[in-house]
Amino acid sequence: MFARSRGHSWRGDRLARYLKSFYQTVSQVRRKVVSIRPALIHANGIRAGLVATVATLGLGTRVIWHLHDLLPRHPLSTAIRAFACFSRHTRMIAVSQAVADNFRGARPLLRKRVSVILNAIDLDRFQPSVNVRAAKRHELELDETEMVIGIVGQITPRKGQLELMRAFARVLIELPHAVLLIVGAPLFNRDHQYLEVLKRTALDNGLGPSVRMLGARSDVAAIMQSLDLLVVNSSAEPFGLVALEAMACGTPVLAAATGGLSEIIEHGKDGWLILPGDEKTLAAQIVSLSRQPMLRTRLANEGKKKVALSFSSYRYLSELQDFYLESLKSEVVVEATLPKKSPRGISWVAFSSPHGGGLNVARPFKAGTTASATKPRRVSDG
Repeated sequence: MFARSRGHSWRGDRLARYLKSFYQTVSQVRRKVVSIRPALIHANGIRAGLVATVATLGLGTRVIWHLHDLLPRHPLSTAIRAFACFSRHTRMIAVSQAVADNFRGARPLLRKRVSVILNAIDLDRFQPSVNVRAAKRHELELDETEMVIGIVGQITPRKGQLELMRAFARVLIELPHAVLLIVGAPLFNRDHQYLEVLKRTALDNGLGPSVRMLGARSDVAAIMQSLDLLVVNSSAEPFGLVALEAMACGTPVLAAATGGLSEIIEHGKDGWLILPGDEKTLAAQIVSLSRQPMLRTRLANEGKKKVALSFSSYRYLSELQDFYLESLKSEVVVEATLPKKSPRGISWVAFSSPHGGGLNVARPFKAGTTASATKPRRVSDG
């Protein structure tokens, strides 16, 4: 009885601290909005959207929620959708059609309020280089004849590292010299426990030097180029930036057909898709692709072309600019002289929120002025 009471007390204290922090953040944002009187606020994430929307009640300021995540089945998700639905000055950008459909749920009023702008990557950072591949393989002590498979992302159950490791044990029966690189680190307590499970699984299955856990890395682009195949084995994926990054690097991608990944990859043309959750099929497809170097080369070449054509920062910023202007057209007319590759007529200043994401405050420019913008930031792996 005492333990239960103490648990409830702890949760109550935590909720009280959160509500106090939320109120303080809302007050801070409202003071900022009243001070600079923006035409539009871009809230980077659902929690930031809630903060911005509450902070601007009664002010008539347009608020854009940038949706990066899939809402779980939970009463709180229903409440969030209801709040967004009845906030007349809010609109939403989803990073994929999967995220848009998930957020809309069964609420018809949200269908016209949620638009899709697919994410983009920095093509200057992620591009192939033969010298980089050879140098990174040498650094990692990987022979050029070895089949090197990799998975990149946060160490967490949703990313499917454990299932890939078990599938890889099957792969080694057919390809005894294959190597699996696991790149990424845990972020939360349960993720650290998951990391220990991965290490124990590698030990119990005798995977030894065939599986290398590299942790968090700052040279992800180079590691991707050292791979013969990148696997994205997520059970749920809002978008799948890591797949785009690998494709841009000229690395073929094998991915579970879930969430936004099906919107990025066309099976058999610029990547390879399988149904999620099937370890036997995953192992079989890794072996099959390993034995077809010409197919992997074709997939890599087509993937590289697709990313350059459809997922550049310039395309992203152009669509974002058009969305801003459409959102504001009933209130302001914006004209500007533009520098190359910058959105017309919009500028923003950013400040962060402890409740997740960030807020970008957009103001229209006067005619004849110039505007600048940053490239889209990498948001987790979504």
